[in-house]
Amino acid sequence: MKVIDLLESRREQWRELEQLCAWMERHRVESPPAERVLRFSSLYRAACADLALADAYQLPPASIDYLHQLVGRAHNQLYRSQALSCRTWFHELFVLVPRRLLADRCLWLAAGVFWGVLLLAALMARSTPGFAEQVLGKDVMTQVEDSFSKPISRSPFEGGNAGSGMAGFYVFHNVSIGLQCFAFGLLLGIGGLYVTLYNAAMLGAVFGFMTRSPHAENFYQFVTAHGPFELTAVVLCAAAGMRLGFSLVDTQGLTRAASLRQATEQSSSTVWAAVVLFVLAAMIEAFVSPSVAPYAVKAAVAVLSCVLLLFYFVVLGYPWKQ
Repeated sequence: MKVIDLLESRREQWRELEQLCAWMERHRVESPPAERVLRFSSLYRAACADLALADAYQLPPASIDYLHQLVGRAHNQLYRSQALSCRTWFHELFVLVPRRLLADRCLWLAAGVFWGVLLLAALMARSTPGFAEQVLGKDVMTQVEDSFSKPISRSPFEGGNAGSGMAGFYVFHNVSIGLQCFAFGLLLGIGGLYVTLYNAAMLGAVFGFMTRSPHAENFYQFVTAHGPFELTAVVLCAAAGMRLGFSLVDTQGLTRAASLRQATEQSSSTVWAAVVLFVLAAMIEAFVSPSVAPYAVKAAVAVLSCVLLLFYFVVLGYPWKQ
């Protein structure tokens, strides 16, 4: 059979490919039926082979131009970019991400260790003389007390540029703490547990020690508003690091490299949630925490932050529809 006759016999397949292209252009769905996709890809490969034959045997330019357009049209449908949809973003951010986070066992472990140790250390520092000094050291205790020896005296709207600069500083400072927790988690998960324990014990000792300090009011005036977002972000970073570290120990039959790649994909939601919380905490720490606003306002900000966190992680994260 001559090449031109062979290509003529394929015209019915070309028309079918045209119809499928038109259907896919009208129905821009994320997941078209599997049998339609298989048929489309088969016809696309055949059209590519036909175009190569037509070029090689120098068939009439009209036929070559037609095949060029058909192959290009099919290529654009097969490898088309996913349109950014508000509905898709909403579903990802407020349905899928919270469910992944709530089901993350590493996050549960990190949260249990961090909050448990922090509360225990705070109670011990408050009730047991000498405990805070053993954990913090006398120099750190003196430095903390000196930092809050003077009451807050800045208006929340004083020096907007300064507030913006401090927000940038706090973002950098807070993220550095999170990166430390994340990076140590790579040490087979044990490093992440250690850093989480260490930070929780230090913070708990500071909170407990400052409740007995004459400067307690100044301390809580500053830390109350941004605390929920900041501490939760630290927990999220620790959880993401632990997941990567544990993936090197329990590979579930995969190679260590493949297990680490899989864990990286699974922990991406956790990392992005931590970044958002660090930014929010830095904004509050720069503009609300150092202001002379009444303590009731700062406590209200903290309560609202806790409610939002519970709503996002628990209410949105629970799989109500099975």
